[in-house]
Amino acid sequence: MRRTPLVTVARPSAAPPPKLVASQLRRMRRIVDAAVELAEQGGFDAVRLRDVAERSDVALGTLYKYFRSKEDILLFAFDEGVTRLEQSLAARPAAGGSAQERVTAFFRRATRGLLRNPDLGGALVRAMSGSERETAQQIAASSRRIARMIVASLRDEPSLLLGALDEFEPSADEREFADALTGVWFAALIGWVIGADPDPASIPRKMRSAAKLMLEGPRFDARVSAAREG
Repeated sequence: MRRTPLVTVARPSAAPPPKLVASQLRRMRRIVDAAVELAEQGGFDAVRLRDVAERSDVALGTLYKYFRSKEDILLFAFDEGVTRLEQSLAARPAAGGSAQERVTAFFRRATRGLLRNPDLGGALVRAMSGSERETAQQIAASSRRIARMIVASLRDEPSLLLGALDEFEPSADEREFADALTGVWFAALIGWVIGADPDPASIPRKMRSAAKLMLEGPRFDARVSAAREG
């Protein structure tokens, strides 16, 4: 099944004619969909660029004009998943009467969405844990968007997700909180991928415990309230 594009990115620096732009975007769409389908069927190792090119009906050389590696393609797919999560959270905010409950609900939703197909979820996590310099910027951008969703849940302000990312200005405490929880989440996901903790249900539990420990720090709620009112 072909997926409707949520992110349309034209990578060439010069703007080609409209028909060429449309054809490029369709080609990128086929490449990403092919990689996702292969990952759904066999995980990270099943995503081989020659197979992606063949399934998407593009030449391997053409594929390299759009993506540098399979990690690059999977990170594009991960970013589309982040977009869907942002849209879901803006329309239906994380529920809870306290900051801890809302943050826990956010991570429960994020984990459920990512691991809906375990093979694909594992492939995306492995792509996010890569150390290639070329993908560091993509990973940092996705992490910043995740941080914004955490802060939106923390403050109970889904309207934060409607503005431009460069307008997102968390307080120092919120930034540390979001960065720390994102680190715990990725560590838990990697533990699941490598089999150290094979139960995906343990991931939301770990996030609940981490959020509780951090939010019970002295005067944290007061600092969050001050940031929201400021």
